[in-house]
Amino acid sequence: MFRRTFWFSTGVAAGVWATTKVNRKLRQLTPESLAATAANKALETGQRLKDRAVGFALDVRENMAQREAELEDALGIQDSPELPVPRRYAAIENNRSNPKYVENPTYSYNRNEDH
Repeated sequence: MFRRTFWFSTGVAAGVWATTKVNRKLRQLTPESLAATAANKALETGQRLKDRAVGFALDVRENMAQREAELEDALGIQDSPELPVPRRYAAIENNRSNPKYVENPTYSYNRNEDH
């Protein structure tokens, strides 16, 4: 009797284990799960490519600055000329001190008025 109970329990445990494994695998193979996995892999790959591109750009800038310094030394340029400061223009205000200000314009800005 004990042997029958042992083998019955072993069979039940194996069945539960196999059913659990199969259900997990089936859930992994659903279209939603496959799409989510593919999206995660794509995001990870994009992040890795972005990190490599940033590293490459930093290396290029560093090497460019080094080469510029070498060229300046070879050409005998001591101080590189400074670029002029960009001009800033004040925004044009619509007030009475502005000569282009018209209190009552003879034209309308309504595009639908003529139609």
